Amino acid sequence: MTAVLSGFTVVWLIIAVGFLVGRMNILGKDARVVLSRTAFFVASPCLLFVTIADSEITDVLGAHFWVAGISAFLALFLYVLVGRFLLPGRRASELVIGSQSASQVNAANLGFPIAMYVLGDISLAAPVVMFQLAIYMPILVGTLDQLTIKHGSTTKVRPGRKVSVLRRVLQTVGNPVIVGAFLGLLFSWQGWRFPVPVQESVELLAAASIPLLLLAFGLALVGSHPLDKASGRRRDVLFATLVKLVLHPGIAYLVAAFLFGLEGTMLFAAVIMASLPTAQNVLVTAVRYETGETVARDTVLITTVLGIPSMILVALLLA
Repeated sequence: MTAVLSGFTVVWLIIAVGFLVGRMNILGKDARVVLSRTAFFVASPCLLFVTIADSEITDVLGAHFWVAGISAFLALFLYVLVGRFLLPGRRASELVIGSQSASQVNAANLGFPIAMYVLGDISLAAPVVMFQLAIYMPILVGTLDQLTIKHGSTTKVRPGRKVSVLRRVLQTVGNPVIVGAFLGLLFSWQGWRFPVPVQESVELLAAASIPLLLLAFGLALVGSHPLDKASGRRRDVLFATLVKLVLHPGIAYLVAAFLFGLEGTMLFAAVIMASLPTAQNVLVTAVRYETGETVARDTVLITTVLGIPSMILVALLLA
């Protein structure tokens, strides 16, 4: 338990540094975007590649992969089913964004640091990242595509040019994190390694990922004002937060313990990964489809602030 609390302290201290840097405007107004893009396009793919390449394929696509998938879909369906009665008048696309906010975890920005400093094994975040990027996101985006078509949306990449199915597939496959993950799987399967200078360069870039992600995360907390009464979406946000921080981890525990028989550290890891706050990609998706933006933004912020305390509570309960 002391090691777990120490790990959370490391994470929070770096987030706090990012927050202070943002409040003092030391790095300028574009710092969060620059740090986030550097982490997303350069450091995180290297981290995922190194992590998976050094792991067994059965570990990446094993029980934790299936626990992440089953618990996420059950949390999503729970939000949609209850939301139809609790949140009357919401469009189907809004319910999709709300359910995504309640079930998609911040596996990259916080999953890697938590796995590294709290669980002691960074590879434990890889199955969740793989599931969300390779399966979950494409399904949800495809659903939103169909809903926006049904409701006559004019969502486009640029004026006069609609997004084709092939373009969406290529964008998903070309996601740098997916590329890093699948290259890692290939190298793990074949037992390959880059030449020493290349391997060391990739490992140095991978080491930059966690500090960059946490600093950018701290910067993102500056100037946010959730639960504005005028938005009319307080109930949506609070319900999504409840599902994300309480019901989703609870479902993961039941699936991991009783369906897959996980125990000890492996059970703890499965529940902690499900306890992660809402992924920032949900807000990106909401903006992209012009629906549910308030719910996505506020849920990301609230679960981010409450996420680590809730994970500490999970650690105490499972200790």
